Amino acid sequence: MKKNLFTLLMVAGAVTFAHAQRPTQGGGAPTDSTRRAPGAFGGAAAPRAQPKPYDQVITNKALTRKGMITAHRIDDKFYFEIADSTLNRDILVVSRISKSGAEVRAAQGYAGDQIGSSVIRFEKGPNNRIFMRKVSFRAYGADSTSSMYQSLKNSSIQPIAASFDIAAYTPSKNGSVIDVTTYINSDNDIFYFGSSAFKSRFGIGAQQADRSYIQDVKSFPTNVEIKTVKTYAKAAQSSGMGGGGGMPSFGGGAPTGSVTLELNTSLVILPKVPMKARYFDPRVGYFAVGYTDFDLNPQGVKEVELVKRWRLEPKPQDMAKYKRGELVEPIKPIVFYIDPATPKKWVPYLIAGVNDWQKAFEKAGFKNAIIGKIAPTKEQDSTWSLDDARNSAIVYKPSEIPNASGPSISDPRTGEIMESHINWYHNVMKLVRDWYFIQTAAVDKRARTVNFSDELMGDLIRFVSSHEVGHTLGLRHNYGSSSSVPVENLRNKKWVEENGHTPSIMDYARFNYVAQPEDNISKSGLYPRIGDYDKWAIEWGYKYFPDSKSVASDMKILDKMTVEAAKNRRLWFGTETNPDDPHSQNEDLGDNAMKASDYGIKNLKVIVANLKTWTKQPGENYDELGNMYGQLTTQFGRYIGHVSKNIGGIYENPKTVDQEGLVYERTPAATQKEAMEFLNRQVFTTPKWLLDQSILDNINESPLVVVSRLQNAALSRVVSTRVLGNLIAAEATDGANAYKISDLFKDLNASIFTELKGGAAIDVYRRNLQKAYVDRLIAIINPPAAPAGLVAAFGRGAGAPTGLTASQTDAISVVKGQLRELDKAIKASSQSDTLSKYHLEDLSDRIEQALDKKK
Repeated sequence: MKKNLFTLLMVAGAVTFAHAQRPTQGGGAPTDSTRRAPGAFGGAAAPRAQPKPYDQVITNKALTRKGMITAHRIDDKFYFEIADSTLNRDILVVSRISKSGAEVRAAQGYAGDQIGSSVIRFEKGPNNRIFMRKVSFRAYGADSTSSMYQSLKNSSIQPIAASFDIAAYTPSKNGSVIDVTTYINSDNDIFYFGSSAFKSRFGIGAQQADRSYIQDVKSFPTNVEIKTVKTYAKAAQSSGMGGGGGMPSFGGGAPTGSVTLELNTSLVILPKVPMKARYFDPRVGYFAVGYTDFDLNPQGVKEVELVKRWRLEPKPQDMAKYKRGELVEPIKPIVFYIDPATPKKWVPYLIAGVNDWQKAFEKAGFKNAIIGKIAPTKEQDSTWSLDDARNSAIVYKPSEIPNASGPSISDPRTGEIMESHINWYHNVMKLVRDWYFIQTAAVDKRARTVNFSDELMGDLIRFVSSHEVGHTLGLRHNYGSSSSVPVENLRNKKWVEENGHTPSIMDYARFNYVAQPEDNISKSGLYPRIGDYDKWAIEWGYKYFPDSKSVASDMKILDKMTVEAAKNRRLWFGTETNPDDPHSQNEDLGDNAMKASDYGIKNLKVIVANLKTWTKQPGENYDELGNMYGQLTTQFGRYIGHVSKNIGGIYENPKTVDQEGLVYERTPAATQKEAMEFLNRQVFTTPKWLLDQSILDNINESPLVVVSRLQNAALSRVVSTRVLGNLIAAEATDGANAYKISDLFKDLNASIFTELKGGAAIDVYRRNLQKAYVDRLIAIINPPAAPAGLVAAFGRGAGAPTGLTASQTDAISVVKGQLRELDKAIKASSQSDTLSKYHLEDLSDRIEQALDKKK
């Protein structure tokens, strides 16, 4: 097992600078601290300014705020008074936009957005200086007695980011005063935009010093908050296009105007005694931070990952109760404040979304472990600020972006989450309205309008709040959770209302679209909720082990718990990144995508028949009809994706070597046949129920485009080199029991070219489908030229590609054979109508031309 990591690689010492270059105070012109010592390189430097008496620097004009670092303001100058006890302590620096301009909002930059994060350390240097080092924790050596530790130390010196003259020592001689005005005013990458990528995102360039200033510096017991107003040149678009998907690149031309932002920088002192970490386990879905350890593996290095979680510990006086299994309150609960800018009617629902997690923390032995609160008013607490790094919050953003997100800031040494600002975009309400309408209007009368009641919208806000709070607790998406639920249980009123339609609110399983009108299922069986997996994940991440003294011993306990939990499929974590696993999908429900999608389509048919009535608003145009029709076809497309992923699928089961069973299993051939039958019946057979012409004529939508878009989605997944490679690999492994590449094409041809056998006329929808299918086959044997130096990967994903290109396997041979056989069948067909004949002749020409290129 892994051993404790808490001897950190702390590197200090002097730095030699080439060409006599040293960091400048504030990042501007060289100060006395950068001048050459007498005689250096043949020159003589002016004498360095010596520290003055304290009261000559911090005069009676100073506005002083005491805290972690005492801050002084004298006119337009700002000083840090750093106690010796704060030197060499790790300080987390987090920078955010505090107020945003319209130009930056257009680039998705809103108040509360993080723009930088790093760790710094102040230390005393020679000649009455304070150095600020930028600290990295990417490499560790736990054994300070080993030669490897010393080698790491010598090879991993932390860079000095800035140097400050000590202006004065404190009267007690246990602290130093430095002038930070120039550094705070500078355009540095520690206190502000952490990289050029952030600036590029917002389309801004260099700071304009004459229009930038320090607004305020406040100090608190564990943090310092710096508020600045920064004006930046607005970067011009270059004359050429960038390399990223046609997006314009910035910075290539002269500035065209400026952008002014109010920024907030938080300096948060990290715990002197780090939290005991918890190693990442892929069987439980947590976000993680990592480092390279040089001691754990005696024959190499090991990449170590630590899960991100809050520090929850029982109060010392409650430890005996905790050991007995009684619920106790933690020393410091997790508190989320609601942004005062939030519309008042939504505040109770956001708070409820936070407090819903209290039940989950009870599994870890804590009560009242997480609390949602209304932010205090200025009258209640004049010192409270949304920008104060001690305050985690749900930040309301006046944005048309239909989204929400739950990021967090953590201690890179241990993964301890220090604070979080959940981003809540105003237009997320449209997103949840559209989802709920399309997925439940057939069964919930409240959803049969484009203007939901406040109660219904509040319930949906509560669900999104709970999901985002889950992320801030460290939890990743669990896309596999819903696959543990038998589809028919989703129609069982008693079962689904008691258990929910997915075991995890961290799944993207929005609402119960399987439930049918006759099932009479209430909202408790339609809404997501914090479920069995979520409670298990919180127990795994937050259970405290009083008698365990190391990370390794914690992990032994947790491993036994995890092996036991794995016996319950509802407690599994399903990866969110496997492109081959049919269990790991977003927006899906149930253990059988074909059955679930059939039920979903039945409900879509009810909705499309009533769509004009349910979206009608007196005096309004047809925009809502168009929007909801688009949402409906998108939902249908999701069903197609869920089913298609079963073809060539490979299940990934979260297991370690001490558990029985295989990690990777191929989707059974019968399941793949069932998926193909669904595609034939619901997709390749023209879904004419979707084509209500009275809808299409009011929103200017072409029925041909609607159908082709959906059918192409199925073809793009099923007729792909990835799927073909998986089928070939499955045949090599499973032989006659596999669903083979030849089976796939037999089923596709029988579904897509049924008219060839009987000579029936081919209608326009089918002609378009057949053209798309042939084009997909041709693209495999004549792929577009790849950029120089790139070779398309082919075969399995899930971390284990075969390393073969399409031309090195049977895929090319089979596809070319299919095209030849198809060409023969076309030539032998007996269609008599003119358009069908022209169409088939065109297909034959395309095939022959494509095959001729391969000669």
